Amino acid sequence: MSSIAKIIELSADSEKGFDDALHTGIIRANETLRNVRSVWVKDHEVLVEQGRPKVFRLHLKVTFLVE
Repeated sequence: MSSIAKIIELSADSEKGFDDALHTGIIRANETLRNVRSVWVKDHEVLVEQGRPKVFRLHLKVTFLVE
């Protein structure tokens, strides 16, 4: 049997760091999507406030199988 995959883009933020942002993004994607198969980090950025890193943001591509 063949399968069809769909890819969506989302952003995940954390004030702790990129690892935490990735973990948050994966957990959140799994809460709203079924059959998540992969997550690709497309881009990353740091929002700065008063000269210090404030928010670590990842732009992700999430691949999941369509039922």
